[in-house]
Amino acid sequence: MASLIVLESGARNFERTAVEARGFQLLALAFSTLGIIYSDIGTSPLYVLNGIWPASGSVPSQEDVIGGVSAIIWSLTLIPLLKYVFVSLYFGTREGEGGTFALYQGIYPPDEKDFDNDRTLTGDSVNVPSSRMSSFKRLFRWPLLIWCLCGTALTMADGVFTPAVSVTSAVGGIAVAKPSVAKDVTGIAIAFLVPVFFVQRFGTTKISALFSPIALIWFLLLAGTGIYNITRFPGIFRAFDPSRAVMLFVRTGHYDYLSGILLAFTGAEAIFANLGQFNRTSIRLSFCFVVYPALVLAYLGQGASLIVDGENVLANIFYQTIPGARNGPLFWIVFVFAILATLIASQAMITATFSLFQQVINFKSFPPLRLKYTSDTIQGQVYVPAVNWALFIAVLAVVGGFSDLSALTNAYGFAVSTVSLSTSLLLGVHMCVVKRWPVVVGVGFILIFGFFDGLFWGAAVKKVPHGAWVPLMLGGILAAIMVHWTWAKGLEDIFDGKNRVNLRHFILQGDLPDDPTFLAGDKDGEGGSAVEEPMDDPTPAPLYYLSGNMSSMEQNDEAQDEKVPQRRDLTRIPTCAVFHKFTAGRGVPHTFVGFIRQYPALPRVVVFLSVCVLPTARITPEARYIVQKTRSLEGFYSATYHLGFREKFDVKVSDIIDRICDLEASMAPSPQAARTIEEIRRVAKTSTHITPHYHVLSKRIDNGRLSSVVNWVRSMMIEEIYNRMATMFPETTAWMTPADEIIHVGVNAVI
Repeated sequence: MASLIVLESGARNFERTAVEARGFQLLALAFSTLGIIYSDIGTSPLYVLNGIWPASGSVPSQEDVIGGVSAIIWSLTLIPLLKYVFVSLYFGTREGEGGTFALYQGIYPPDEKDFDNDRTLTGDSVNVPSSRMSSFKRLFRWPLLIWCLCGTALTMADGVFTPAVSVTSAVGGIAVAKPSVAKDVTGIAIAFLVPVFFVQRFGTTKISALFSPIALIWFLLLAGTGIYNITRFPGIFRAFDPSRAVMLFVRTGHYDYLSGILLAFTGAEAIFANLGQFNRTSIRLSFCFVVYPALVLAYLGQGASLIVDGENVLANIFYQTIPGARNGPLFWIVFVFAILATLIASQAMITATFSLFQQVINFKSFPPLRLKYTSDTIQGQVYVPAVNWALFIAVLAVVGGFSDLSALTNAYGFAVSTVSLSTSLLLGVHMCVVKRWPVVVGVGFILIFGFFDGLFWGAAVKKVPHGAWVPLMLGGILAAIMVHWTWAKGLEDIFDGKNRVNLRHFILQGDLPDDPTFLAGDKDGEGGSAVEEPMDDPTPAPLYYLSGNMSSMEQNDEAQDEKVPQRRDLTRIPTCAVFHKFTAGRGVPHTFVGFIRQYPALPRVVVFLSVCVLPTARITPEARYIVQKTRSLEGFYSATYHLGFREKFDVKVSDIIDRICDLEASMAPSPQAARTIEEIRRVAKTSTHITPHYHVLSKRIDNGRLSSVVNWVRSMMIEEIYNRMATMFPETTAWMTPADEIIHVGVNAVI
């Protein structure tokens, strides 16, 4: 028995934390970030200056070029460097996750599961405890959640446009050297994109081992060509004066320039969103010492070349400013690495999108999808097959549908600016509510960075009719799905929790006492460490169950006037049943009550099973199951199934039975225990898994004159939409148990 206690204690010590690395390992991790995080922002020099001054427009003046480059440099300094690298990385979750959804989880952390409590089938109370939070947090919970989900949805939409924009821009360089193939740019871009989505299943670590060296060479090429071009016009260093950026807008009055400038920090959200796959020190090292200097030098060089050569380079500023001949060896070297870098940029946002879907699925804000963990050490490195192929189809549709690159960049910029604005607000709230910093700090942060984000967002909104409507539509659809699922799934979980039943209030052994108040005073517990005296009577007392309204017995608010439950005979059958508990809490799930009422027979061995996914890749067989016995009723057990995040769901009933037999032997070593163990092993040869299947029904709400409309809308959202989605995405999709061993108990859930 002592070994079981040690195993249980050890299992509780598993806790997912942020990635830790030091010394050479930290440098290696920082090197890996180049191939996963920064290629998106690193490929921005391909199209930023042409986003400000299109090839079809006139050549800008020298002061305009200096002002534009100044605006780019200071945008890179304020948004990616200060806001994301130096501020946001402090605000990841305890598990090290980042992104807008992680900020919300910091403000409203999910309840930690207590599996000791979850294995308690009897006791004083099985009601769901009310959550304690301040009036501020309670008032703004849903507004902040909707804001957060909208930002998360647009980041996911950004995962569609990053591959489309970056790869198409890089492939466009062919038209500079070979004008005859200009019409084939779209087809060539699609051909390059296809392999990106087919390699995702190999995981972040293997992909970064290939991509990081390429990304490093790309940044060195950007810095090298930038330095060469700067020598042609050293006066470009005046761009470090922020007043040059301000004067650009004062002098020209072209507010629309901001929609092109914001393209310089596309992919900045990936810095925060990918925090769970690396750590803040590795991200800061790579950005401050490689990415930021290379980008600044690249933009300074492009600006210098545009001032010197003017109309000769305006058609494609990036490729036309490469030193040497237009068809020379350096041109083709840069072209090849531009293609590779944009493919890696696509990887950056795809990886970030996987991470975001992992967060919203775990938070029950999205239908459950199959997650495949690709690393034995970092739980944040995940591959989501369904998301990967959905992105693949969407990217191909966007590349094929947007023949005009300027329209594509318009759509791209809107998603970037909206996500950045969403993150600024949540960071400010997080500073006050979670970090407990002075309110002036949080408000000041929102005002300063919200001001700059608002400027960029306003410029991007003007582009909605010119292509930005696409990410707005995609983000709106994803946000609507997430908000709806969060609301409806929350109602279902509340129903499940409220309908948990104290086992001793439902299953009775012996005569039913005349005084029903015994139901409120049951102090029985259960635990593997207690020793139960063997019963001398070889014929145990008969079992009964109570029919009628159980919620009235549990003293819930509803149905207090229902009739007193009636006693019904219960037959014990020689088999084993495993009842799965999908939500944590004391007591037996509503599935068990529904099963007994539909099939008034009780299996000889009844196991109530909870699943605990631990932040370690794999679990040893000794720590797989923790089993406890219910002392007050014979044949009832509760168990926790520990699962490593890289392991497949595969409950082996035989292993649970072995633990049960060990428990019985340790509790009462006697001939009676031997007979009990023999009987348990005999009946466990046939076992059945029993899971709930909720058929949700909308609760009727009295809302005055609008009652009929509100109830109709509510009924459509719950019974028609959510019910169908829950059927399409069941929580048992990852199970390896044969379908003929699973019984789905239908339960009407009025929510």
